[in-house]
Amino acid sequence: MSAPSDGTPDTLSGMATRRTKAPTGNKRAAATDGWLLLIYKVPSESSRARVAVWRELKRLGGFYVQQAVCVLPDREELRAGMAKVREKVTELGGSSVFLTLTDVDADAREQFVEGFRSQSAKEYAEIVEECETKFVKEIEFERFRENYTFEEAEEIRQDLEKLRRWLAKVEGRDWMDADGKELARTKVADCESLLEEFEADVYERTEGKV
Repeated sequence: MSAPSDGTPDTLSGMATRRTKAPTGNKRAAATDGWLLLIYKVPSESSRARVAVWRELKRLGGFYVQQAVCVLPDREELRAGMAKVREKVTELGGSSVFLTLTDVDADAREQFVEGFRSQSAKEYAEIVEECETKFVKEIEFERFRENYTFEEAEEIRQDLEKLRRWLAKVEGRDWMDADGKELARTKVADCESLLEEFEADVYERTEGKV
C-alpha cells in the first residue's frame, strides 16, 4: 500500500457506532471486541513526515480505511504503539485524534476484518515468493558454480533467519486468521531443508575429506 497523503477525511462512511451484531456467517468478524482508530494530519509539504507515520503504523499492522485514517484491533500493546505514533505525529508538527470503537456497524466490522485478512495474506504471499524466487534460486546457483564453502553456507543461513523473523512478524500481526499462513510456514521449512542439504554437502567436500 502506498503512503497515504496527509489529508484527513471529512466523514468516515460506514462507521456508525450503534450496536450491531457481527454477521453470524463470518466467525472471523468476531475476532475482536473493539477497535482503535487514529485520524491524523501532518504538514502537507513534508512527504518525509507522511512516510514516517505510515511506516510506524504499518509496522504495528495497521489497516488504512481512508487516507490518514488507520485502524487496529483493541489490544494493550497496540494502544501503546498508537500512543507512540501520536507522539511522532506531534513531533512532526501534525495533529491527531484517537478513538476507541466498541460498537460498529456490521458493514464496517466486515470491512476491517477483510482488510486485515487481505493485508496479511499479501504478506504471506510475499514470503512464499521470497522463498521460491530468491532463497531456492540462490542455493541452486551456488551448487551450479560448485561454491561449497562454509562462508557461503553461513550467508545463506543468515537469509533463512531473516525469513523466519519476517514470518514471525507477519504471524504476530495476523489477528484475523488470514489465508496463506500454512503455505508460508511450509515454504520456510522447505528452505531450511534445502540449506541443511547444502550444508551437508559443504561438510563432505571440505571437512569430510580430512
